Amino acid sequence: MSLEQLFDQLPDPKSHTFPDYSLPRGEPVLPIAITRSELSTILELYETFQDVDPTGLDANPFLEAATTYMQQTFGLPQYRPDEQLHDDIAALLNDFSDDLGGRSMGVVDATPDHHRTLYFFLISCRGYHTAPHIRFDPDEAAVETLYDVYQRVTEQDVYLKQPSSVFD
Repeated sequence: MSLEQLFDQLPDPKSHTFPDYSLPRGEPVLPIAITRSELSTILELYETFQDVDPTGLDANPFLEAATTYMQQTFGLPQYRPDEQLHDDIAALLNDFSDDLGGRSMGVVDATPDHHRTLYFFLISCRGYHTAPHIRFDPDEAAVETLYDVYQRVTEQDVYLKQPSSVFD
């Protein structure tokens, strides 16, 4: 499947809402099966994604100089809009890797935060790929793997990881 076809399957960010995962007395999780190979593929996609500069500072020395001047003059911190997403993706990959342990295949506990992170990762990949000023041509198989994992989380029922009872 081409990247354009895959990206067209994503819910529109303007109208998409996430389900309400609030459950009484416990931590909601969406257990999904995943392989070490899929996790490695998503990690490689993340490393490619992480190298992209959506601000254009790396490719434009004049913009970088102007931004640096503004930071020094007005005390504005340098901010990349994708920094939090990078942290969230790294946390997701670490959590899944920890859940998988040394096994080549297993079940991992995706959280509502992981669900949001997978969606925003896919939407950002689409945005970077379609933006004319950003050079981001990810591996189609890697994006498809990410989409498959996202779909598993989306289609999974919510369970309580450590339910508490009324006696607690």
